[in-house]
Amino acid sequence: MSGTVTQKSALEEIRIPIPFDRIVPEEVQPAIQRLIQLAQARMRELSSSDTPRRFDTLMVGLDQFTEELDYAAGLVRHLESVATTAELREAHNAIQPLLSAFYSSIPLDEELWAALKEYAETEEAKQLTGLRRRFLVRTLDEFKRHGAELGPQGKKRLQEIEVELANLTTRFAQNTLDATNAFELILEDERQLAGLPESLREAARESAASVGKRGWRFTLQAPSYHAVMTYLDDARIREHVYRAYHRRGAADPWNNRPLIDRILELRREKARLLGYADFASFVLADRMAATPERVEAFLEDLRQKTEPFFRTEHQELQEFRQELEGADAPPLQPWDLAYYAEKLRQAKFKFTQEDLRPYFPARAVISGLFRLAERLFGLRIVPAGPVPVWDPSVEYYAVLDEDGTLLGTFYADWFPRHNKRPGAWMEALVYGILDDHRVPSRPHVGVICGNLNPPTQSKPALLTHDDVQTIFHEFGHLLHHICSRVPIRSLAGTNVAWDFVELPSQIMENWCWERQSLDLFARHWQTGEPIPEELLQQLQRSRTFRAATAQMRQLGFAALDLQLHRDYDPKRHGDVVQFARRILEQYSPVPLPEDHAMICAFSHLFADPVGYAAGYYSYKWAEVLEADAFSRFRQAGVLDACTGRQFRELILARGNSAEPIELFRSFMGRDPNPQALLERLGLVSRNNGPESP
Repeated sequence: MSGTVTQKSALEEIRIPIPFDRIVPEEVQPAIQRLIQLAQARMRELSSSDTPRRFDTLMVGLDQFTEELDYAAGLVRHLESVATTAELREAHNAIQPLLSAFYSSIPLDEELWAALKEYAETEEAKQLTGLRRRFLVRTLDEFKRHGAELGPQGKKRLQEIEVELANLTTRFAQNTLDATNAFELILEDERQLAGLPESLREAARESAASVGKRGWRFTLQAPSYHAVMTYLDDARIREHVYRAYHRRGAADPWNNRPLIDRILELRREKARLLGYADFASFVLADRMAATPERVEAFLEDLRQKTEPFFRTEHQELQEFRQELEGADAPPLQPWDLAYYAEKLRQAKFKFTQEDLRPYFPARAVISGLFRLAERLFGLRIVPAGPVPVWDPSVEYYAVLDEDGTLLGTFYADWFPRHNKRPGAWMEALVYGILDDHRVPSRPHVGVICGNLNPPTQSKPALLTHDDVQTIFHEFGHLLHHICSRVPIRSLAGTNVAWDFVELPSQIMENWCWERQSLDLFARHWQTGEPIPEELLQQLQRSRTFRAATAQMRQLGFAALDLQLHRDYDPKRHGDVVQFARRILEQYSPVPLPEDHAMICAFSHLFADPVGYAAGYYSYKWAEVLEADAFSRFRQAGVLDACTGRQFRELILARGNSAEPIELFRSFMGRDPNPQALLERLGLVSRNNGPESP
């Protein structure tokens, strides 16, 4: 890592690609230690009485003094998630307590807090307006929320909590990855593959060959797991894979149960130490929702309006099974739901997900997405490699404005590997610097990752429609970062309220359903023909298929999250895994098995000191916002450039420069109309819509 992140010149060199090939595990800890020392020295300078109490010195300094450290730590964290090795993991784990101790010390530093309060009383501070005023107010609030006014013992204990949380959540994430990778199922009898489409058989065969085995190999990576659960006729195999998936992290040597208990205990203690009733109250204090009570009301309102449709959908699925297998067909089990739902989808809409796959070659989807960004937002995305990367499959792109200005660059890593964590995500590696005219003098840099169906020897990577939505979703996060025009780094890009951050990502998924946008990329990989009109109409009709079931599942995760961080008490509620199972079962169409331990791999909640903890509701909250916002595109035309440019200017470019509701109003001209979501999901005939966020 030396020469990469240990000198000030590192960030000046970011105009060229990040030299990932020069980052080596043995240099990680020394480099991070030096950068922490540099940041500490800068912090002392900021709090010194010799530093003028002016915005351009104190406040700008606060925004920038950890920049090199943030950059280096972000690179290490990123590499550990996409190309981990035993040595890198050891180095990553070694720096976590160092980083946590340093970052948690910033609002606890008495001299720095005194300097901030002193500046806040100056005439300049009192006359600040706009972005500068917002930055000062938020900084003062954040210092208070994170312990600036605690006594010495309280500050000491808070730092101890932060360090332990960093260590525990890192171990949680690594246990989840290891438990996922530890499972494989090799089938040697082709008769056991009944129901599995040929393309998925080929992928399973190549997976087996890749590890030197014969037959067909299945793993708990998303493409493989969903293939089994959706298509495999053999219920015994489906049950085996389902149970393995939902027991990840529930037993030695990757047992996350004690980690969850301790994480929740520490979060409770932290909240109370800081003067909050519970961790949910602490987290929500700076979110759009503001209070746990408001989130509870939002979730319960959605649940009541969804539940009648949810019950009807399950009854329909059970009756469908009886039509297929006779009146004495057994009740559906959890490992049956996706399988029979796919068969019902085929019966109702006369197509399968596999019928669509030939129209979604990954390369065409990605290039079409780039054309869509050009049409809507005035962005030109071009290959910018070759550059150093962490895996040969990784690609590198530059994002240009209409006038040719370089706005940013990004890496794309789409396919699963044994050394890469599951899921899909976007990360900001570097925040760009704007000149006096808000033109980037240093571009933003980001990365977008997924675990999509990979190519085979005979076919390119052919995606499901769900895969396509995943690409569009993560690209929305990336646009939020790349298009940012906020000169204050900590208020730029995706550094927004957590229940607003999914608006730019989730709104992008809408263009996966419209003929005008689909024709930009949905072309048969062999013939080049667009999706036939009849097939497209069936796809669009299927958008509301089992929408209530999908919504209840998300509401269950959100309710579990909120109860864990507000109500759960191990003395009253017992084992946390069983507590979680009981809550999730209330939102499940079928009983869950006694050994169901999904919470032990719930990385959204436990793979980060905060992450989505007390914030999982954000997906539904933001879905209400984006469904309404997309109605403006529908009215103007889904490819309307004027509307797209305004969305870029008023939402994507503005980061956290104003309250989220103000940004929404600036684009829509009014408060959110929550009816749009229920109308899109087909859940409107028995209700008048959920309460407004």
